[in-house]
Amino acid sequence: MNSMQSFQYYIGLMSGTSMDGIDAVLARMAGTQWLDVCAQAFIAYPEPLKQRLLALQTPAHNELTQAAVLAQELAHLNAQAVSAVLSEARIEAQAVTALGCHGQTIRHAPKQHYSIQLMDWALLAELTGITTIGDFRSRDLAAGGQGAPLVPAFHQAVFASEKYCRVVLNLGGIANISVLQPQQPAFGFDTGPANMLMDAWVQHNWQQEFDYHGTLASKGQIIEPLLQAMLSHSYFSQPYPKSTGRDLFSFAWLNQYLTGQENPADVLRTLLELTAQTAVNAIINAAPATHSVYVCGGGSQNRLLMHTLAQLLEKYRIILHRTDTLQLPAQQVEAAAFAWLAACWYQRQPVATHHATGATGARILGCGYWA
Repeated sequence: MNSMQSFQYYIGLMSGTSMDGIDAVLARMAGTQWLDVCAQAFIAYPEPLKQRLLALQTPAHNELTQAAVLAQELAHLNAQAVSAVLSEARIEAQAVTALGCHGQTIRHAPKQHYSIQLMDWALLAELTGITTIGDFRSRDLAAGGQGAPLVPAFHQAVFASEKYCRVVLNLGGIANISVLQPQQPAFGFDTGPANMLMDAWVQHNWQQEFDYHGTLASKGQIIEPLLQAMLSHSYFSQPYPKSTGRDLFSFAWLNQYLTGQENPADVLRTLLELTAQTAVNAIINAAPATHSVYVCGGGSQNRLLMHTLAQLLEKYRIILHRTDTLQLPAQQVEAAAFAWLAACWYQRQPVATHHATGATGARILGCGYWA
């Protein structure tokens, strides 16, 4: 890279709880100061791979071997995502300072002080020829934190306002919020399920990947007793810091509330309402002075979910946007966060995730493999 350049390139790689594939972005930063995204790419998970990853959510025979083999396969897929984003930007790997790769979460058990993100980061460094940083959650867990969510500090760096309280709502497999108050550290937590349960229900009943724009859910009606039963779960009233995942909000968790006689579209509409209500309740309880909510993640494409959120927030005179209005498209935000975290590791800058996770302080997050 030209030594006179005033910025550096970083790549961020993210695959979330939805397990649909890998989002990749090529970002520009000046040190750890965020500039912009230059290119993006997406590599879908092949269905057999996704099913093998889902199988690792629960203890099984020979799971250590399965996990090691899958970590290598994921490294190859992530390397494809790196190649795709470099090709899109028309730059060479040698121009990239480092990449940050989250890996695929297969277990998240903060009460037992561990969270497992599957990835062979050493192999990814070999395949790409780029300094690779991963294992971002372990240091926070070691410092007494939940290991999640990690992104509020990034959201503050990119989206904070000097005048208004803003909330960033990420609608991935799980929903989480980042509360960005002027002149105060960012904090946040997981509010509950977002796309994860809806996607599982759609795949089970309609054999399609997800509910495009909320079309299927729009044909259903809210089952009020089902909604209230799910809302009564202790997680939703639990104080933060808190985080969750498939370990709790699984397909089995949903089935315990069902009789089997429900209309599938009604169940789907009720799950959408659960996502919206738990997110809005969390926002109002944690940040009643919120001026605007900015949505990112795959759920931002669900028109019915966005409409439902907007209606619920309107009662509190809170405006709903996508992060696109802040110059970072909703589908790029999570991958961008791991590009930024890679820059923080590279620059030896501790990240103040502890306000969200409950760790004892800011830490340099991640482990690196030099190219």
